[in-house]
Amino acid sequence: MTTTLTVNGKAVTVDAEPDTPLLWVLRGEMQLVGTKFGCGKALCGACTVHLDGEPVRSCVTPLEAVGGREVTTIEGLKGREADALRSAWAEVDVVQCGYCQSGQLMSACALLRKTQAPSDDDISGAMGGNICRCGTYPRIRAAIHVAARKVAD
Repeated sequence: MTTTLTVNGKAVTVDAEPDTPLLWVLRGEMQLVGTKFGCGKALCGACTVHLDGEPVRSCVTPLEAVGGREVTTIEGLKGREADALRSAWAEVDVVQCGYCQSGQLMSACALLRKTQAPSDDDISGAMGGNICRCGTYPRIRAAIHVAARKVAD
């Protein structure tokens, strides 16, 4: 079955079953491998992408739920919030192993697009579903605060 979707601003037609997880289409069909497979159960956040600007777990999002909607992956993440986050991530030296980072950045960007000056509670709420096996949570939180200041300037 063919489905047309928009990924990172480009219309794409894929041939896959309607219940195929979006993650497999992104990684396997489209070779967009920045989105990672972690748990396959929407528990770790490594597969986070934006669907119409909202963070979703692509490992449990069926292709049939995506048709006609805008999918943004880490490869297509743009804008001042994304730029500020990437800069802050480097400034704070967030990354350790890096496996979870695309999902972390996708969730953080969605947060900053909704909340200009997030509190620690806002960050905890937005980032709570993203697991970092290296435990860089304090640096992630610090980088989000740094990025929020950059966006505000």
